[in-house]
Amino acid sequence: MAAFTVIEHQELGAAAATITFASIPSTYDHLYLTGSLRTDQAAYTSLVDWAFNNDTTTTNYSHTVLRGYAAGSSGVTSWRADTASGSGQLALMAPGTSVLADTFGTFTAWIPNYANTTNFKQAIISATVPNNSATDSEWRVAQWALLWNATAAVSEIDLTVNSADDFVQYSNLTLYGVTGA
Repeated sequence: MAAFTVIEHQELGAAAATITFASIPSTYDHLYLTGSLRTDQAAYTSLVDWAFNNDTTTTNYSHTVLRGYAAGSSGVTSWRADTASGSGQLALMAPGTSVLADTFGTFTAWIPNYANTTNFKQAIISATVPNNSATDSEWRVAQWALLWNATAAVSEIDLTVNSADDFVQYSNLTLYGVTGA
């Protein structure tokens, strides 16, 4: 049976441009990160960049995304990118200030075999965000598969709003180490 151990929990007391988990121990089998985010970007959806070990070399990342959403532009979209945009890997959505007040988006991320120093690192990320400013009944749901082309163990995770805006107060995340999975 898998055991989940809290490595670190962060809740922002004030707006922050970047959320960092540093000095991640290599003693677990996998990492699991979950959280609730909102940004101060004037948009429905903010895109969030991930960087492992402070590696912002965009050619070291690639991703595939599947996204479904409702509202006037309902449907399903998908895309793939061989390189990242911004300061790392584009791998998450968070609501901005144009959505229903005080509504946060949620996400989960699974990073298997993060301490392995033989293979490239992968992550699977699921996220939900509001899709409309007038109602709480329209949501976007997205699934990311991402690859970091590096064999180094993951010892740091940085999340940054792609638009150079900030995460707002009360955004919170919890990083777990998983053993016995």
